[in-house]
Amino acid sequence: MKTIIFSLVFLLFTLLSFGQTERSAENNLPFKMEELTSPDFIKAVEKSGGTCIIPLGIMEKHGAHLPLGTDMIDVREITFRAAKQEYVIIFPPFYFGQIYEAKHQPGTMAYSPELVWNILEETCDELNRNGITKIILVNGHGGNNSLLPYFCQSRLAKHKGYAVYLFQSEESGEFREKVRQLRKTTTGGHADEEETSMMLAHRPDLVHLDRAAEQSGEDLNRIDLPYTYTGIWWYAKYPNHYAGDGSYASEELGNLILDHDAGQLVKMIRSVKADKTVMELQNEFYQKSAKPLKTEQ
Repeated sequence: MKTIIFSLVFLLFTLLSFGQTERSAENNLPFKMEELTSPDFIKAVEKSGGTCIIPLGIMEKHGAHLPLGTDMIDVREITFRAAKQEYVIIFPPFYFGQIYEAKHQPGTMAYSPELVWNILEETCDELNRNGITKIILVNGHGGNNSLLPYFCQSRLAKHKGYAVYLFQSEESGEFREKVRQLRKTTTGGHADEEETSMMLAHRPDLVHLDRAAEQSGEDLNRIDLPYTYTGIWWYAKYPNHYAGDGSYASEELGNLILDHDAGQLVKMIRSVKADKTVMELQNEFYQKSAKPLKTEQ
């Protein structure tokens, strides 16, 4: 009798658990594209309003204390925090970008300009072929700051069935004051106190603070040319590919920065998902640019 009762209880528990799992799977559809099954991807496209984020990082040296993929790991963490608040599909790790200034450092993956461009364009095209009509680029690497706005502009060169939106966070005076109060250093820019803090906040297992002071992150400022930009500018300043001092990092500072950017990204995702204007204007532009002499003046 006890065996029968135990069996019935176990069966009931199993059925209840199964039902909860099914509901959980339905209500908590994975936002990481690589974790979606093919049938669930269809649901994800619908749930996201045809919106996908491509977080862009790079493989490069980050001092002697942070992993090569720091930019990629951090920017994906920002998108994860945002996606938990507003559903959106997040593309798998993307580490193709502009990083020629660090080719002299071990571990740097500096692909050809043609490949960098083509893989980003074809990724967007392939997402569109799979039902994505809105693509949000979230940049985690400073070396892409010129590349990505130009990529967005290039979407007007020929007809595309999707729109590209580039996330651009803004830092208020209040936010910078909070950062200033937590910071112990005043210089930086790469693998510094802020970037090290970000990694410390969510992947402390990858941070080696004891190595942060092994190399110099001092600005050598070896070029003095007024009104001039040259591609070697970063190497002239930071040949160690390290700017600042990451040894003063803190988890509190890292979470402040990550949550700040994630909060703004949530607002952007919601506005992009609701947006109809960009694609309408883009299609109007395509039509008029095909016959410019008929454009009303």
